[in-house]
Amino acid sequence: MSVCMITTVIYAESGGTYKTTMTANLAVALKRMGLDVLVMDLDPQTGNLTSLFDVGENRGDPDADNLVKHILEMPDGNFDDLIETSEEGVDIIPSHDMLGDFTSNLEQKISYETGMKGISRDEYPRFELLYNLLWEREQLNEKYDAVLIDPNARAEDLLYNAIYALRTLVAPVKPAGKGSLSLDGLEEMVGNMETALDIEIGLSCVVPSGVGQTNAHKQYRDQFENTDAFATPVSIGSRESLMDAMWEARGSAFKVVEERWKTYEEDGEMITEKGPRRVPDRELETLKKLWQLAGFIATETFDVDINDELVLDIDDYGTETVRFDLTTEPEVAD
Repeated sequence: MSVCMITTVIYAESGGTYKTTMTANLAVALKRMGLDVLVMDLDPQTGNLTSLFDVGENRGDPDADNLVKHILEMPDGNFDDLIETSEEGVDIIPSHDMLGDFTSNLEQKISYETGMKGISRDEYPRFELLYNLLWEREQLNEKYDAVLIDPNARAEDLLYNAIYALRTLVAPVKPAGKGSLSLDGLEEMVGNMETALDIEIGLSCVVPSGVGQTNAHKQYRDQFENTDAFATPVSIGSRESLMDAMWEARGSAFKVVEERWKTYEEDGEMITEKGPRRVPDRELETLKKLWQLAGFIATETFDVDINDELVLDIDDYGTETVRFDLTTEPEVAD
């Protein structure tokens, strides 16, 4: 892999942390910064990145070629044919139902190959398969500037393959309930993964997400922002309506704001659609923070050159330009 390439797993131990929407927004932000971006959806659940970007028509077809077949070295076609391109220009390898059976299929492969080669199961490189596919067989470092993975949450073979392949984490954390994660817990999580995989894992940054206005939420956010243990370049406020609209818009928060998607109640039902509405300052501020987060990952973690200017072309509203600046809050130019 090139040292000037972004390789990041956006990982959270539990739901409700904006993990999938954050992956989508980072991918689109990096694309708008002038980078060639590939996102891999390793989450077999419905309502995932594949659904969000409206790709993966064959995800339920057991006979269709998919990423699992390529990881296990039994492909039914070319790797490049797995890749689809979203409306916003991001390349995506969609999820497939076979991901849910990854471990059982892997066990069959291990049983066969260890028997043929006369080696013990402990010697089999079960966590290195995705790494070998991406960097040795497909050499994606020659095709892309950034590869992101939205993984499954369970600590099992598929997740460990993702982390072994990309080596760097972005950790969205939620300041309440079961999504809450302490600094000590985060260090322990990374340490456990390093021990299991026998590699060093970099933590690019922690992103407190869904932060509300309560004192408890603010204290949780401050806990991460004031520590020297991990970088916390931004915190994302509670933006449920903006994030929910992404699923209807089939795209990023940038698309939602530019196309002015809105959510309202009619006849007892919630409806989300494009249409004229005021763009709230809080949504523009969220886009600025997502832009700053993507810029931090690109420049501070991976030393990748980017185009720091984001031009928001909002339908019938005008344009707004945001420039990324590490030393200050994002600068807004009218």
